Amino acid sequence: MKKYKLLQKEGNLCRIQAIRSFGNVNAGDLGGLIEGEHNLSHEGNAWVSGNAKVYENARIYGNAWVSGNARIYGNAQVSNSAQVSGNAKVYENARIFGNAWVFSNAQVYGNAEVYGNAQVSVNAWVSGDALIFGDAKVYEYAWIYGNAWVSENAQVYGNARIYGNAQVCGSVMIGGNTEVFENAFKKKTIDAKIRELDLKFKNRKLGV
Repeated sequence: MKKYKLLQKEGNLCRIQAIRSFGNVNAGDLGGLIEGEHNLSHEGNAWVSGNAKVYENARIYGNAWVSGNARIYGNAQVSNSAQVSGNAKVYENARIFGNAWVFSNAQVYGNAEVYGNAQVSVNAWVSGDALIFGDAKVYEYAWIYGNAWVSENAQVYGNARIYGNAQVCGSVMIGGNTEVFENAFKKKTIDAKIRELDLKFKNRKLGV
């Protein structure tokens, strides 16, 4: 049974309106903007709200929620009970699932995955084949890319960069201009291959 209908076009996208009540949505509620019904499943409690936009081949399903001014596009998927909000962008082949939350101005793209209870926020970027999972948090201007993993209770913030085949896990916190790379493994007090950089990521421009 369908749960929403497409209203008039706003540009190339259509505003949605709920035609039955489900989850936290009431019949008649206006939602966000999608390109077509392929973007938002009629099953489960998944919803797009506010001025969020979902288009191209992106899919929102399960009980996922996309809100604010978030943008989901390309072949990206948001599923289970994941949330994407604020001005966050998820695109290319990225996947957000489980109870993960991507918000503020964060970007997740490439083949990256964010899942479990992980959070990516502020101006952080996650790209390539990177994985963020467990209860990990990536925020501020941190950038995780390549085949890197951030998991368990790890936090990566500041201008830190984690890339290559590096893994950051446990309860470790990595910030400042720290770089963890190649096959480094950082967990609690285990030494990793780390070097300090003078990179100034705060001035980098976010993609439009």
